[in-house]
Amino acid sequence: LWRLGYCARLLKTNHFRTAASNTSFPAVWKLLAQHSGRIPGLFVVVKKNTFFTMPETVEDKTNPELYLPHPGVRGMTLLNREAFKRTVVVPALKVKKEIVHSVLKSLKQSVLQRPGLKRVVEHPEDEDSRFVILDPHKVPEFSLGESEQQVLKQLSVHPEVCRYHLELSYENFKSEEILRAVLPEGQEVTSGFSRVGHIAHLNLRDHQLPYRHLIGQVIMDKNPGVTCVVNKTNIIDRTYRNFEMEVLAGENNLVTKVKENNISYELDFSKVYWNPRLSTEHGRIVQLLRAGDVLFDVFAGIGPFAIPAAKRRCRVFANDLNPDSYAWLLHNCKLNKVDTKVKAFNMDGRDFLRGPVRDELSKELPLLKEEQRTAFHIVMNLPALAVEFLDVFRHLLVGEPCSPAGLPTVHCYGFSKHSNPGRDIQERAEAALGTSLAGRCSTFPVRNVAPNKEMLCLSFQIPADVLYKRPCP
Repeated sequence: LWRLGYCARLLKTNHFRTAASNTSFPAVWKLLAQHSGRIPGLFVVVKKNTFFTMPETVEDKTNPELYLPHPGVRGMTLLNREAFKRTVVVPALKVKKEIVHSVLKSLKQSVLQRPGLKRVVEHPEDEDSRFVILDPHKVPEFSLGESEQQVLKQLSVHPEVCRYHLELSYENFKSEEILRAVLPEGQEVTSGFSRVGHIAHLNLRDHQLPYRHLIGQVIMDKNPGVTCVVNKTNIIDRTYRNFEMEVLAGENNLVTKVKENNISYELDFSKVYWNPRLSTEHGRIVQLLRAGDVLFDVFAGIGPFAIPAAKRRCRVFANDLNPDSYAWLLHNCKLNKVDTKVKAFNMDGRDFLRGPVRDELSKELPLLKEEQRTAFHIVMNLPALAVEFLDVFRHLLVGEPCSPAGLPTVHCYGFSKHSNPGRDIQERAEAALGTSLAGRCSTFPVRNVAPNKEMLCLSFQIPADVLYKRPCP
């Protein structure tokens, strides 16, 4: 059993990774045989089952036309939905309408399961009968297996499979299938996007740009609720964290509403930074906070850390340099009824740390007692630059250090292309702070931004000898 599981993992790792390059099954069998040890029967069992774990291969070899639009759409740049129509021949059974449900239940493994296509259609010449459409991938030779024929015999259904002409249209194809049929053969098809309220946000490659308006229309057609599709046209601005974009399809309305972790936000997507892929990370940090804690959000954006923290009855100081982000932060605080619990600032991050943050820490930390449980958290979510701001903490305060438990905890985000991203971001933070963080910090992987580029969160308590400058006697 252990060898069986091991070989299955090898198959998944080594074969599926290269399925797109048509890795041959004999090569996979050879790999399994190499690792199957002295159990000769194991290789036979695994070889028999692996074929059915590759539906892509089965589809390509039996009846690829079922999932392909009309070949004439290749190279289309202006969407013409009528051009996608085609008729394909699929297997079908003639069944009396009274027993259709029983046949569907008994042959559920062989019946067509494709979304958007009817499995049961009327018979044009016999109103008492129906055609049950079968999956051409499961019935490739237009004949059922012996077990299926026995089932039909018990239901008094003639097992002869007929040929049914199935009409396909634009509505029957998935967005990936449409784009794969339109773009030049061999070119990468990207149908993924970020959803921000009613907006779909794409990052198209250069070879896709001639087809960008068609791609935008297809994305809007195939995703209910999307009424605007945009494409990023340059990299994120390092100062305000927004980017230029082009509307590819739909209405030119970039003011939208989103909901994250049960909290609603409103924003102008063209003027502020919002990434729906960070919702889990926002929730993770907020879960670290307790009622009465203090949160300093240095690069607050429209409030995805600040507002839920205020909802947890924390005291929040939130700052953003972008005046549009600051305006939407104030708006969202009112929207969520925490405007009296959040002090908002429109300052440079360094000025915010050296001003309101230092003032509050200088006032609060000397008053902390050992038994008090108030914690201070500083969130620095500007991954491209945040590590460079850490030098501000050098001797930010003057006086005798507070108790170790009261030292502020920093959550600093950064990008890394290093082979060991955790060590890389720690070393960069140590260089900015001028001290070692060995044994005093933790790194958390947030997400993969691009190939060989990771986003991480480095969390640590600011060492007392870094934060405090002791007065001269």
